[in-house]
Amino acid sequence: MSQTPAMSEMKSRMERAAKMKDEDKLYKREGILYSTILSPPETLDKLKELEAREDDLILVAYPKCGFNWMVAVLRKILNASTGKNEKPPERPPMVEFLPPDVQEKLAEMPPRRLLGTHLHPDNIPPSFFTKKPKILVVFRNPKDTLVSYYHFMNKNPVLPSAEPWDKFFSDFMAGEVAWGSYFDHALAWEKRLDDPNVMIMTYEELKQNLPEGVKKLSEFFSLPLTDEQVSSIAGESTFSAMLENSQKSHGNFGSIFFRKGEVGDWKNNFSDAQSKQMDELFQAKLAGTKLGARLKYDLYCQ
Repeated sequence: MSQTPAMSEMKSRMERAAKMKDEDKLYKREGILYSTILSPPETLDKLKELEAREDDLILVAYPKCGFNWMVAVLRKILNASTGKNEKPPERPPMVEFLPPDVQEKLAEMPPRRLLGTHLHPDNIPPSFFTKKPKILVVFRNPKDTLVSYYHFMNKNPVLPSAEPWDKFFSDFMAGEVAWGSYFDHALAWEKRLDDPNVMIMTYEELKQNLPEGVKKLSEFFSLPLTDEQVSSIAGESTFSAMLENSQKSHGNFGSIFFRKGEVGDWKNNFSDAQSKQMDELFQAKLAGTKLGARLKYDLYCQ
């Protein structure tokens, strides 16, 4: 596989990370931790100027809630609906990873652009709301999110090691992880649930009925698909199909982004006391909210 400029840049970021101490791999900005290598201050500053377009597809997800999976699904929907078979861009669509000069080139991209982020809604580019593009927000139950995040941190050299488990569990519960608190993100999106340009989907409902999910996405983003296209895209986008294809789609990083993709894996990691602690935090933060109900906590986290 010949190296593109974007892949070379990622490789050099990985090499830089290998020489860094773990404590230097994250820095705090306005109370939230970010990756020193992927999202330095100048990158986040420049994001404030990023101009969204009304026909952009915006994908937002807290880390490890199915972001890379949905990127692949949305690209398949775009290609099938437009009749094009465009290769995915060299870079992931994560805006907070794009250096300032690359952000400027986004303006030259033809429609329709797929832009994504893990950022808290208060910190995403203001034009994502003012220009009124459609925004898909993906959430996952917090127990599986925490476990997946733990393994991701340990496999991704750009981020500090999450060992030991008990320490990472405490950090996650306190929101002291990269991109901030899961619960802060959830509560911020709860306030935007009635926005007609925002659609929330959960990892679990997509796992349970992917064809239905593909259909909803195509309608939400006004990308018409035939029934045959819906079932074909769903068949190509199961987690096992994505995992198989990850070497091709993500090169050597495939194993970092795609692990198990299971619902309920938290039971292999949480102690009874930790499970109870998360139950209490969920109750305190999200009980009685619409988003809390959508997460079906009693079904997936008990």
